[in-house]
Amino acid sequence: MSLAASDKPAVAGAAPAGAHDQQAAARAVREMFTAIAPRYDLLNHLLSMNVDRLWWRRAAHTFAEILARPDACVLDLCCGTADMALALQRQAAAAASIFGADFSHTMLTLAGRKARGRVKLVEADALSLPVGDACFDLVVSAFGFRNLADYDAGLREIFRVLRPGGEVGILDFGEPRGTLGAIYRVYFRRVLPVVGTFISGVRGPYAYLPESVERFPDPTQMLERMRAAGFVDFSWTPYTFGIAGLYRARRS
Repeated sequence: MSLAASDKPAVAGAAPAGAHDQQAAARAVREMFTAIAPRYDLLNHLLSMNVDRLWWRRAAHTFAEILARPDACVLDLCCGTADMALALQRQAAAAASIFGADFSHTMLTLAGRKARGRVKLVEADALSLPVGDACFDLVVSAFGFRNLADYDAGLREIFRVLRPGGEVGILDFGEPRGTLGAIYRVYFRRVLPVVGTFISGVRGPYAYLPESVERFPDPTQMLERMRAAGFVDFSWTPYTFGIAGLYRARRS
């Protein structure tokens, strides 16, 4: 697809309010997701009007060829409560191995209850995975990559753990343009934080969400970062008018 020139400043990674370095940023993100974990699934479905379920299924279907292999080894990175991992598992061959990794113990506990053994869960930092090189045929991250303290380091780590020919898929929010974009920004910046805070009972995380989306690299920048990390055949496919989108690339 054709992409307009970037109009966002280049940034290194997530930066929650009050975080002055990468370690503090990672700690703040972990604390936020731990705090909202009990209502995380409810709010995801409510605030997206259940469209998030369609996004996970569509992303999983994109990688149907890899998932159909009986020896496929797949990682859902920053898996949260395992919705993406389970979408991948439903698409995968029975003998395929599906893993989920997240650094929030509370999120993984909820993921374990939901997955019921269908996904192998690992508590791990996405920037330093406890696995050797070239372990996975596919690494997918759904709405988690944006929260990494260092985007380039995250891409390099994904590249490291992928086998030659393996693929990466990063599903995350975007910022639609035009009239729809203007309406969406009002909802995302004003309505969503109020509703999210009211239902979760936690101040902060749902104000951070629109800020993190605004900060995240636009498609032009993100694809350039993927190229710099060594990936080839990179692309971005918008979902629901660009509210979300899938970045896809391959390790040569």
